[in-house]
Amino acid sequence: MKLYNFFRSGTSHRLRIALNLKGIAYEYVPVDLRTEEHLGAAFKAVNPQALVPALTEGDLTLIQSPAIIEWLEERYPTPALLPGNAEERARVRALAAIVGCDIHPINNRRILEYLRKTLGCDEAAVLAWCGTWITAGFDALEALLAADKARGAFCFGNAPTLADVYLIPQVESARRFNVDLTPYPNIVAIDRACGELDAFRRAAPAVQPDAK
Repeated sequence: MKLYNFFRSGTSHRLRIALNLKGIAYEYVPVDLRTEEHLGAAFKAVNPQALVPALTEGDLTLIQSPAIIEWLEERYPTPALLPGNAEERARVRALAAIVGCDIHPINNRRILEYLRKTLGCDEAAVLAWCGTWITAGFDALEALLAADKARGAFCFGNAPTLADVYLIPQVESARRFNVDLTPYPNIVAIDRACGELDAFRRAAPAVQPDAK
């Protein structure tokens, strides 16, 4: 199994976490977004969308981190990243979707490059843009987490779920974009709890082979 990814990509980060939580070994194949390697013919032959991550196994190529993680959950169901009943699964998926649908897509690299190169935004404006959408999403997440009185140390229950897989890379991005996390004590506590687990530590951007 090969994982084509970039150390600082949030979608790559979440996929590394999911693979580690499930104990799945993979070959790390770096794709350097800084040099636009993802736009070259070699990587487009793997993923015509020219986005990371992509996961290959034999003749199978999977793209889009939500689809890949769902595939992992179906093929490698233990340990589960989703709870046992439909209502709980819906809650966990909703928490993950706040990050995956409402924060990350409008803060990813190609959006930020458009702001810089096409619209002429300076770095202060780019950081303000990122902070606006991270804050909006984190406001909702923090409220939902605080309202769940049965919640353990993680986003749902006492073990990491899909929601934590999505949240932790977004916390990493929030820090990189200088977002103040003081208003989000539950999110910060979850990040701390996840940081104590080997699966999350090994997935962190700073320890990847292309983090240089």
